[in-house]
Amino acid sequence: MPRFKLILEYDGTPFVGWQRQTNGLAVQEVVESAIFALSGETVTIRGAGRTDAGVHASGQVAHVDLARAWRTDVLRDALNAHMKPRPVAVLSAEQVSETFDARFSAVRRHYIYRLRNRRAPLTLTAGREWLIKRKLDAHAMQAGAALLLGMHDFSTFRDSECQAESPIRTLEQLDVVRDGETIVIRAAARSFLHRQVRSMVGSLEHVGSGRWTPQDLRDALDAKDRARCGMVAPADGLYLVGVDYEGEFGAPAL
Repeated sequence: MPRFKLILEYDGTPFVGWQRQTNGLAVQEVVESAIFALSGETVTIRGAGRTDAGVHASGQVAHVDLARAWRTDVLRDALNAHMKPRPVAVLSAEQVSETFDARFSAVRRHYIYRLRNRRAPLTLTAGREWLIKRKLDAHAMQAGAALLLGMHDFSTFRDSECQAESPIRTLEQLDVVRDGETIVIRAAARSFLHRQVRSMVGSLEHVGSGRWTPQDLRDALDAKDRARCGMVAPADGLYLVGVDYEGEFGAPAL
């Protein structure tokens, strides 16, 4: 059966997350329903990242096996037509080798977290950024972020319901950049623990607001204790923006 790689964009606000669940509508279910409407096939699509409820994506990757070798532009456009009015879009479709797996072939995942640092409430970006009214020091946040890079036991920043076998992860990137009242945090790793990015962002907010020093953040990491996590940032500001594949599956993203 032909295998297709899909790159997806979605607003996570109305969904219970990527993965199909019993307590509400998931992004996976929207795409699978569109495939059924198009082809009559009941399929399971596999995503590269299991984003939580309210988390957005501009570069989620999934794969699906279909009975027919669809022309990829037709597949993209037809799925988009069937997904209306849900806020999910297929940006591209590509036929790939049957050895490609959206999740297990990935070598790196990229997330960004968007904060808006101002007193006024959000209007245009409500539900898509985290509003912080206290003045944040982005330089201090960057200093703290640098102390989390590398291979560590990230138990402090691991959700209590995380099902990963090991808390050891290698954080390749954690950058904090301010542009006016907007602060963007970029994170990259081969894989992340459940709610790891949101947990790190919440603790970085403590550094930025002066509650913690950068060393306090490092001490929290070294404690390997979930109780030492500062807070969990809301889902609103988190985006899965890209997934890297190497070799026959594509060069890493720049």
